[in-house]
Amino acid sequence: MVDKPGRRKKSQTPWGKIAGVVAVVLIVGAGTWYYYNTYLNIPPPEYARVGTSFGYFVVELYPACAPRTVANFVNLTQSGFYNNLVWHRIVDKNPPAFVIQTGDPNTRNGVNSTRSTWGQGGSKQTVPLEFCGWLHNYAGYLGMARGTNPNSGSSQWYVNLSNNTANTNLDPNYAVFGKVISGMSVVCSIAHVPVYTTGLMDQPINPVFLKNVTIISAASAPVPQTINVCT
Repeated sequence: MVDKPGRRKKSQTPWGKIAGVVAVVLIVGAGTWYYYNTYLNIPPPEYARVGTSFGYFVVELYPACAPRTVANFVNLTQSGFYNNLVWHRIVDKNPPAFVIQTGDPNTRNGVNSTRSTWGQGGSKQTVPLEFCGWLHNYAGYLGMARGTNPNSGSSQWYVNLSNNTANTNLDPNYAVFGKVISGMSVVCSIAHVPVYTTGLMDQPINPVFLKNVTIISAASAPVPQTINVCT
């Protein structure tokens, strides 16, 4: 093709078409990545057996929702951090039932001389507040306790006892990272022990122990049971 006699027109690079193709490739690639990470690469649940003075219960943990919280819980479990601690906070007013809480190293072995510090301890590492819309503070669900800083969760955690307003109002300020799938009756038994109503408020009069936590395989986990509120 020529545009003037005796001069051949230079071929032009179709940059617009190339840019369009690149844009399509990027969009398709981003869509594929999102689909893979959203639907195909979801971390499976993990499981833990929680031993207490009243027996054990089994929990299902959700790294897909709270990956750093679950990883922290698993690491502390495997290090033996949760051995021989006390359920130091038991709030089972009727109504409403609220939570049982543990994970404070100050309670280890239930030494009465340290009671004034129960509820104030934690682990060295902290985790950020992780909250997703499909886990809530309903009966049987595990939540991460924290201080006034939203990102100050460390080792203390709780089990919700009911679905009342007091529990659901914890959303989205406290990360939910798992739920009880078997043995909720053990949780409720802990909730019903006598506690101090003044001074050492909500501490069990006779210590109830978190004896240990053990990570178990999915194959060893029981079939999930219907979880009822504690009455």
